[in-house]
Amino acid sequence: VQLQESGPGLVKPSQTLSLTCTVSGGSITADYSYWNWIREAPGKGLEWIGQITYRGTTLYKSSLSSRTSISRDTSKNQFTLQLSSVTPEDTAVYYCARDPKGGYRFDYESGRIEYDAWGQGTQVTVSS
Repeated sequence: VQLQESGPGLVKPSQTLSLTCTVSGGSITADYSYWNWIREAPGKGLEWIGQITYRGTTLYKSSLSSRTSISRDTSKNQFTLQLSSVTPEDTAVYYCARDPKGGYRFDYESGRIEYDAWGQGTQVTVSS
């Protein structure tokens, strides 16, 4: 399976960041597949943002949940991240990734999940 992120590389503060992950070689509705957004800010480690499951249910990082929405288009085999009210602290490389097992929010937030497929990542800069 291959994943590819797409979206604007520059977003203004207070606006909404929107990224799409296009999946090929596998279906986002395949049983027990979990589709995630992860980011890495400069000088920081990987941060899990949230996921949408093969059933279409969502799970978000607690501290980002009020600003995060993940949706999907099964006809295009894509899932989309929207992060609202962005600030320069949201500047990061954003990745989409699949994990084949799922888990609890704690597992994702603590970095215990093993992902078996990643996109190449896309740089998003928040700046006026």
